[in-house]
Amino acid sequence: MPALVIAEHDNSYLKTSTLNTITAATLCSDEIHILIIGYNIEKVILDAKKVNNIKKILLVDSLYFSNNLPENIAAQISVIASNYSHILAPATIYGKNILPRVAALLNVMQISEITKVCNPSTFERPIYSGRIIATVQSTDIIKVITVRATNFISAKKEGNKAIIHIISKINYFSNTASIFISRELIKSKRPELTSAKIVVAGGRGLGSSKNFKILEGLADKLNAAIGASRAAVDAGYISNNLQIGQTGKIVAPQLYIAIGISGAIQHLSGMKDSKIIVAINQDEDAPIFDISDYGLVGDLFEIIPKFIKYLN
Repeated sequence: MPALVIAEHDNSYLKTSTLNTITAATLCSDEIHILIIGYNIEKVILDAKKVNNIKKILLVDSLYFSNNLPENIAAQISVIASNYSHILAPATIYGKNILPRVAALLNVMQISEITKVCNPSTFERPIYSGRIIATVQSTDIIKVITVRATNFISAKKEGNKAIIHIISKINYFSNTASIFISRELIKSKRPELTSAKIVVAGGRGLGSSKNFKILEGLADKLNAAIGASRAAVDAGYISNNLQIGQTGKIVAPQLYIAIGISGAIQHLSGMKDSKIIVAINQDEDAPIFDISDYGLVGDLFEIIPKFIKYLN
């Protein structure tokens, strides 16, 4: 049976995490379909047609789904779920919001944040903040899976001849659990955190939200995304949408610069797969140095301005 990938998009293009999820899906089935749900999604369709390995593009284009309420989307997915052996979505806020509801509707166990496909019914996933990798096997007829995107390469866009199938039967689910009130989008000229090649992340060592701005100059010079540890977010230094770690976003950039971050295991689980890790901390015993490729012990308020000056 084919595998179904739930597309995460912004009404213009597929998110990179979806391309990684497609790669994971190819290890589960020889036939991959992708489901695009939303409203006015013509640009997303054009983007999906470029992606390799997709045989069929399923479309649900309706005003009913314009606000992306997970209850509505999950109910629609459940209508076509019996046609698939696997239903996969990226382990992002989007995927984590939808697939647990799908699994509940189908009365199956969800397999969360897989990092490897051993075979179509056996997967690896991290537990205990990434300290242990568990191998899990599912006997469910339909396997509902979220994929840790950073562990799979991105599917290539080389042009495709996928069949487009428009789903006209929309499940107008009687949703009494949630209503859409408003949405506030945070606009940034910097790269998206989960797909950036360079990430500059700050921790509690920065001391305040005002001091956190010192990272902006460095990020601008490197064309990097800005992230933060949970300690910095909990202290109110920066928005929680930039949190990296077990309860935040998972990143694996080419270069990760950790500034004033001690390296709690919950944070390390979200960035330890970065290709090169640079740590700057005044505590020479900070756990972050145990996994860093380059470490610099010193006062970040002296080091970062010198770093920026050198880049100039």
